[in-house]
Amino acid sequence: MTKIIQEVLAKSEPPVSLKHHVDDCLRVYESLRKAFKRLPVRDSVRFWELIRLGIIFHDLGKSHSEFQKMLSGKRHNWYNQRHELFSVSFIDQLELSEEDKVFLKLIVAGHHKDFNFLFDHIQHSYKSGNDIFSYGEDGKLEWIDEMQKINLQFIRLFLSEYNVDFKPSSHLLPIELINEYTRNPINAAKINFRELLLAAGALKQCDHSASAGVFKVNTLEELHFNFLYDPKWSPYFHQQSVLHTDGSIVLTAPTGSGKTEASLMWLHNQIKRNGQGRTFYILPFTASINAMFERLNGKMEGNNEIVGVLHGKLSEYIESRFGEETYSLQNEKLKRELKESFRALVTPLKVATPFQLLKSIFGLKGFEKGIFEMSGGYFIFDEIHAYDPEITAQIKVLIEFATKFFNVKVCLMTATLPLYLKREFADAIGSFEEISADDELYKSFIRHRVKVAEGLLSEHLDLIQQRLDAGERVLVVTNTVEESQNVYLKLATKEKVLLHGKFNGVDRNEKESKLKSDKVRLLVGTQAIEVSLDIDYDVLFTEPAPLDALLQRFGRINRHRVNGQYRSPCDCIVFSERNDVDKFIYKNGEIIGRTLDALKNIELKNSGVIAENELQDYIDQVYYKWFEKDKEDFDRVYNHLKADVMENLAPFIYDSHREDEFEQQFDGIKVLPVSLKQDYFRFLTNKDFIKAESLKVSISKNRFAQLISRMEIRRENSTIASLDNVSVVNHSYYMIYKKYDRELGLQLYISDNEEVNECII
Repeated sequence: MTKIIQEVLAKSEPPVSLKHHVDDCLRVYESLRKAFKRLPVRDSVRFWELIRLGIIFHDLGKSHSEFQKMLSGKRHNWYNQRHELFSVSFIDQLELSEEDKVFLKLIVAGHHKDFNFLFDHIQHSYKSGNDIFSYGEDGKLEWIDEMQKINLQFIRLFLSEYNVDFKPSSHLLPIELINEYTRNPINAAKINFRELLLAAGALKQCDHSASAGVFKVNTLEELHFNFLYDPKWSPYFHQQSVLHTDGSIVLTAPTGSGKTEASLMWLHNQIKRNGQGRTFYILPFTASINAMFERLNGKMEGNNEIVGVLHGKLSEYIESRFGEETYSLQNEKLKRELKESFRALVTPLKVATPFQLLKSIFGLKGFEKGIFEMSGGYFIFDEIHAYDPEITAQIKVLIEFATKFFNVKVCLMTATLPLYLKREFADAIGSFEEISADDELYKSFIRHRVKVAEGLLSEHLDLIQQRLDAGERVLVVTNTVEESQNVYLKLATKEKVLLHGKFNGVDRNEKESKLKSDKVRLLVGTQAIEVSLDIDYDVLFTEPAPLDALLQRFGRINRHRVNGQYRSPCDCIVFSERNDVDKFIYKNGEIIGRTLDALKNIELKNSGVIAENELQDYIDQVYYKWFEKDKEDFDRVYNHLKADVMENLAPFIYDSHREDEFEQQFDGIKVLPVSLKQDYFRFLTNKDFIKAESLKVSISKNRFAQLISRMEIRRENSTIASLDNVSVVNHSYYMIYKKYDRELGLQLYISDNEEVNECII
């Protein structure tokens, strides 16, 4: 390699040559080609060749002499120009069709910034004040003087390294390309929408992964599924059935009957039949994700980079690091954190909430990478029934979009699914096979005896204490955090755990780890325990809730077989009275009433012993049709989002209004308990941004509004060192002046008086 090629840099601190960076990107590219066999493209060879050329050309503009001075820390006249626009100008010399040239120009121009930004940048920076461009005879801006600052000898030598011929040509500012695209972006109605979107995501993934030092994209192999085929284990009928399906399925089976294993057997079968694709295991609640990650990661053989966790703060962190073309990775701690973050993103099986996939169809920044990653992949939805009507509508749009445009196959799992919801998802998936556990299995699942008790749960803590004193392992589920804290404090036993949504990530993870031990005699929780926690207790006491939620709570009782047999039916005691605040959690009182009626019928019919083969009938009695308000909410969100996706979603166009719309649906705002302020800033000082974020707690928007009006939540501003430690940046966050306790979580009814008084003084 000649010295001139080695001297041109792509990055600084530490210095990385342009040749080195492109070679790293091509390493990622080769790995992607093997991992993404099912991309829905017309000509796979052509598609991947255009990605290869995009990698070679994407940073050529960095060879500009003023950009090189900037990277070297010298005085420069770069004028905040965009290197990707210089890079685009070299594409015209390629021997490609006009369609392929435009395609390549678009993915190179958009690999950092969206086109609205680029257009404004050209208008405000290049056309005013700098006098660095001139107009040619045809009225187009030419880069005559600026192009003289790019060493064409370097370009020729560089491209020859990749067997690309260099042919001198005029170099025009691509304002027409940018202008035309911003006025008429390529959306779902255009023939090349899919391929452009996928190419944009692939190029960004290659660029970002290579910069993070992560070059291998792992795939799921035979050894990762070995645990499913233990000769000592006899699979159930529904687990055997998934091995004979080709395509999407709806799987119905009792809680604790191995639906997770069945879904992975389905996945194994699909990969063998159809090829590699990324897999997303989707859960309703964040609290369930860590437990499922630990469960899958512990069973799948091989290295530890197979199962990952996808969450918002991780992807936001990645995007923030690569929004600009210049950044420093001099800090070794930063490099390690960035590398570990990317490893989580490139694992072939990710555990996530649906929101991490939904953000892609809302067109949030970097969404092209998200859609590329899901394309040709497999979605496994666990407990698909557990969402409110608005989120259910969004999931339906996601499934339709992914299956129609991006060759995604879907496995929907549930213990019980109302018929009207099944019809909605059937419409979304299109072709699918329905698989259910057989009657023999349902009849063998005699695990629970339901009892409807009069009064409030909080009025009968003596009954719960008696069961604890008798040596039973007791689960108590309340509908609100405050009630769970009160109950927890009043019940006495050596080993007890409280789990709800007002713990920060650090403490929640510690509690979930503790629950793996059989020593825990009492677990008090809220809805956070309903899904995917693999726990097994002897008796349940619960406040009233909708039937599907109660069935999930029942599923944590008498869950595991001993010597192939369940214990005698265990008591699931449901109190009939609701606390006044419960109406804010479960707003539809009619559903609660129908649920209690159904449970009382079970008591009358068979002394409360639940026949699980009859549960679907009870579900259909409680949810025999859409409630009018729920249906209105579902249709409104579904029709709006579907139209928006089809008409407005386009690569390289990020709409801040859609970002606001996405954020508004969350009923939670992150706040930092004042008692954790010192730890928070210690993490920030050490550049442990994700750890710092994990100290925050989510509270509802309504509660946030109440507390901020009373000055018990305040927006705080502080300065911290920038990533490269050469300047300071403003850091804003919300501080809550309420007591936080590692055992009890955030106590919204107790002020942290010392801190409040300190602040007032």
